[in-house]
Amino acid sequence: MKYEWKKQEKSLYGVGKSPILVNVPQQQFIMISGKGNPNNADFSDRVSALYSLAYAVKMNYKSAANACAGDISDYSVYPLEGIWMQSEGTELIKEKLEYTVMIRQPDFITKDRLCAALNSLQVKKPNPLYEEIRFDVMQDGTCVEILHIGSYDSEPASFKIMDEFVKASGLERVRDCHREIYLNNAGRTDQSRLKTILRYQVKQPDPNADRL
Repeated sequence: MKYEWKKQEKSLYGVGKSPILVNVPQQQFIMISGKGNPNNADFSDRVSALYSLAYAVKMNYKSAANACAGDISDYSVYPLEGIWMQSEGTELIKEKLEYTVMIRQPDFITKDRLCAALNSLQVKKPNPLYEEIRFDVMQDGTCVEILHIGSYDSEPASFKIMDEFVKASGLERVRDCHREIYLNNAGRTDQSRLKTILRYQVKQPDPNADRL
């Protein structure tokens, strides 16, 4: 059986153009961090290194699973995600962006299997950026998310809708960063048809926050 996140995790990835609340469980990722304009080569180099490892892990697992005839013999690689924040100021300046790009790993992928794939990849396709990739676990809990359709530069319109939804729901944003989940390839898709899930953490406001 092939595990396909699009079909089996619709509650997380099947969001529409209206904001919803979602509970994001613990997830594991391979990730790499950076700074600066995402249109620069450094960003694309980091994404490329991440994808190289993600597919190496997939092929490593597929070979082992077929040899053992396990229940899950293959899986679809999860989409690229990014956590974004600006180092200073409120006006968007791409050169001051700080980011972590990451690709989720299925729960059945262990750290040992990932390390084995990384060691093999370093021999076959050396890249100094592999040294910066790490394996980590995240649990976001309650979040608001929306499907943004269009260019990345037009995302503020969707964030405004999300912010209004959060306020109307009596919630507040947890911190000044957000997650983006890229459902199609920006290099192969017209900007007007890009699909990106926008997500950030929310919480109930502290009733004692305004007390002296």
